[in-house]
Amino acid sequence: MGSIEQPEPTVKIPIIDVSGYLAGDPKATAACAAELREACENQGFLQVIGHSVSEATQKKFLDAISRFFALPTEEKEKLSQSNSPCYRGYEKIGGQKLDELDTNATTDQKEGFSIRPERPLGKFLAGPNQWPEESVVPGFKEAYMEYFWAVHSLSKAMFQLMALSLGLDRTYFDAFAADPDGICLCRAHHYPPTPPDAAGRTRGVGAHTDFGALTLLLQDTVGGLEVLHKRTGTWHSVLPVEGAYVCNIGDLMQRWTNNRYRSTMHRVISPLSHTDRYSCAFFNDGALDMMIEALPGCVPEGEKPAYEPLKVEKHIVERYVQSYGAGGTYIEQRA
Repeated sequence: MGSIEQPEPTVKIPIIDVSGYLAGDPKATAACAAELREACENQGFLQVIGHSVSEATQKKFLDAISRFFALPTEEKEKLSQSNSPCYRGYEKIGGQKLDELDTNATTDQKEGFSIRPERPLGKFLAGPNQWPEESVVPGFKEAYMEYFWAVHSLSKAMFQLMALSLGLDRTYFDAFAADPDGICLCRAHHYPPTPPDAAGRTRGVGAHTDFGALTLLLQDTVGGLEVLHKRTGTWHSVLPVEGAYVCNIGDLMQRWTNNRYRSTMHRVISPLSHTDRYSCAFFNDGALDMMIEALPGCVPEGEKPAYEPLKVEKHIVERYVQSYGAGGTYIEQRA
């Protein structure tokens, strides 16, 4: 593995309090939309506080996933993604490689557990979830699904704020973000401590941009998330804010906004530590049949869009095949 450079001193990631917006205050809504616009046009990363996901829901969920990841490997492997035709369930350490900058990078040093909305097996990523037996991890499914729908609701609200930030009708993204047949992904992560005898910090997740449109990340207080500062090309730590959601835009939103809002390269680097790190990313990738093309007002007069229209399914399949294939995990492409 190549050496991992130390991050620069922390840059300020905007922190936006959305409580007034969620309460329907017009003045607060306009201010939040302006703050979101500035964050997306500059860094593409922000932290959201004053949101609608309760502390109790977050803590119950983090407790449940920590109990699951503490299980013996053979118990977790019973729920391996390899057993699921729609790629739900347990992901072993090293099963994915997201690093887009270093071809010699190691695979991601994290393990995960993924769910999506429950539905019959169908198109790519659609299908049923896998769950541990109640006797093995009591309350796991209940805590996970309670958390899933709470963050799903916040995600829909953030898409409405995103629309306002772009000068669009508040409901512009509703068909994408709230589609009952959408492919929202809620993936919990566990990053084991880097052993003291390691050569240095390890890649929990390699440098990458997110596949979809908008991500909401809950992280504990351990730290390790870093973002690439666009103007200087340097890495900077994102200091954890307890209970906050790190919000960032993904590749689909970059295409949608014709590069007005750009997805940001980020990574997780695990310092030498005796502490386990836990996080959960909620990706609202919308409906597979949705076509992504430049939004009104995002193409300067007299110019052509930077991208051709793209179907969500084509984009998501290609990114899954690439990232999991790099980690030696085969992804089947169903018609």
